[in-house]
Amino acid sequence: MPLTSSEASYRAARAHSFNSAAAQYAANRPSYPPALFDAVEALAARPLAGAEVVDVGAGTGISTGLLHARGANVLAVEPGPGMASEFRRAHPLIPIVRGSGDALPLATASADFLTYAQAWHWTDPSRSAPEALRVLRPGGALALWWNTEALDVPWIEAAARRAARFLGWDQEAARSTEAARAARVRSADPSGRLSFDRRQVRWSRRVPIDTHLACTASHSQFLVLDEEATGAFFAEERNHLLQAFPDGFVEETYVVELLVAIRS
Repeated sequence: MPLTSSEASYRAARAHSFNSAAAQYAANRPSYPPALFDAVEALAARPLAGAEVVDVGAGTGISTGLLHARGANVLAVEPGPGMASEFRRAHPLIPIVRGSGDALPLATASADFLTYAQAWHWTDPSRSAPEALRVLRPGGALALWWNTEALDVPWIEAAARRAARFLGWDQEAARSTEAARAARVRSADPSGRLSFDRRQVRWSRRVPIDTHLACTASHSQFLVLDEEATGAFFAEERNHLLQAFPDGFVEETYVVELLVAIRS
């Protein structure tokens, strides 16, 4: 169903919000575990080392840097000027071009892998899926992944409930990660031309509470809101977490949702 004009405007505002928060994003967002890239290689049936990889929606380069460290020849594609500027600061030796997944500035059959870390949902799959098929070489792989919160961890589920209340979201829908993941698979390619294999990778990181809060605040649904309102919410949230974790550290647990499709 097409978005209404107000929905489209809100989506655009959220997409552009990252540019003013690029440094905050780079400093606080979680990385990805080595097991994720093992899974990408297993599902693609080919190594990343030596492969021509295009990381689309690269943002500040969290995934791009890891792909480069894995031995891939990586080109980053990023539409946002603020995110691209932060990327260049952090990864001066990795090439980056401005563009989006809906209209890739790349030659046909030029990539062994197209990767999207936390980025495919910002594309229009009716355009980005055909673009992926155009740019991938035969046998090439489209890999999409997202860090999702492990809501089976009680403190994470409780924090998600508080955030949902603040944002005015339906709490049950916000907690239904399995339904969201299934929807993500169905919507990845509405044309049905891509057949995705799915894998989940669970991992965690131990961080200071302030890092956790800054990570949460770097999500677009908070970035587009009034700073005074979000400031009050995060001050209250900090108090909640300090009561539960008086040492000032939390163990964030994630489930990386991975989808990989091979171009025939």
